Amino acid sequence: MSSDTTPYELNTVTLPSLVLENGETLRNVRLPYERTGNQSGPVILVCHALTGTHIVKGTSEDKGWWDGMIGAGSYIDTNRYNVIAFNVLGGCEGATGPASEDPETGRRYGSHFPVITIRDMVNAQYLALRELAINKVEAVVGGSLGGMQALEWGILHPRFMKKIFALAVTPALNDYGLAFNHIGITAIEQDPDFNGGDYPPGTRLKGLEVARMVGMVTYRTSELFDDRFQRQEKEGVYNVESYLDYQGVKLGRRFDPNSYLTLLKAMNSHDLQRGRDHDPADSFYPELIAISYEGDLVYPSASLEAFACSVPKGRHYFIPTKFGHDGFLVEFEKWGGLLSSHLEENKPLVSRVK
Repeated sequence: MSSDTTPYELNTVTLPSLVLENGETLRNVRLPYERTGNQSGPVILVCHALTGTHIVKGTSEDKGWWDGMIGAGSYIDTNRYNVIAFNVLGGCEGATGPASEDPETGRRYGSHFPVITIRDMVNAQYLALRELAINKVEAVVGGSLGGMQALEWGILHPRFMKKIFALAVTPALNDYGLAFNHIGITAIEQDPDFNGGDYPPGTRLKGLEVARMVGMVTYRTSELFDDRFQRQEKEGVYNVESYLDYQGVKLGRRFDPNSYLTLLKAMNSHDLQRGRDHDPADSFYPELIAISYEGDLVYPSASLEAFACSVPKGRHYFIPTKFGHDGFLVEFEKWGGLLSSHLEENKPLVSRVK
């Protein structure tokens, strides 16, 4: 049970098979999930970001990464809604991914795990929800990689939900995002211990730590870095350097390098127009509530705003913040009410707020 005695479940769905966008088939696909809230209420699916997990609410002893958004009486109210989140396909927190066992060989997938896309992630979750006898959801919510999934939900399964909340994302990953991902991918793949992706379980790669440092620089604004670190140093090491080293080591201890590569490359595939001969905005049936954050280096607001204004039922909000891309993880008091108000009622069309 969770800290507020709301029903709480951790479990796993196993799909017998999953046909990927590239035509390959994965067998015995496992997707761990967290589920909490009103068991008879409307379902809200939360999609997590690159290094996130399915533990979005968590417990009083081990809080989830969105604990400040979800709970009894909170912005996503578990007294009213049933909230579910899956560990993403390709992840390393129990989901089928490079670190998991290939049922065909009995060995870790490692370098042999197939290339996946955002659309594969969405289709896996769709099938998992159907396995749980969930045939419709009230809303799909996600930020960053989760926002990519949320947008694809609105095109791949447009009648499955009423509302899409897409946070800190754009309709396609731009070249700036591709460039930063390339640095991270190269750092991992060129690590001498990477061994072509077939390293022993538990191997710590400096390349993954460097990739994480690159990501951390893009997640927050230069203003926030300056305010926090102020060029201070200790024993010849700048505080900002220590911070990045710490973040790299911290992720390296818990995250599989191949999984990180798999998810970065899936993010690279993100383009709503890719392979479609129609304007994706035209077939976007659910209501779209799009939220951008000031100073988001890789996901600029103009791109998401333009898409939100072109779908039949779209709204876009711009949130002032020093946190940049990480705005969707903090300062819930600034924008959490947007989610709760749109969940509770139909709001008039708004293109931008400041």
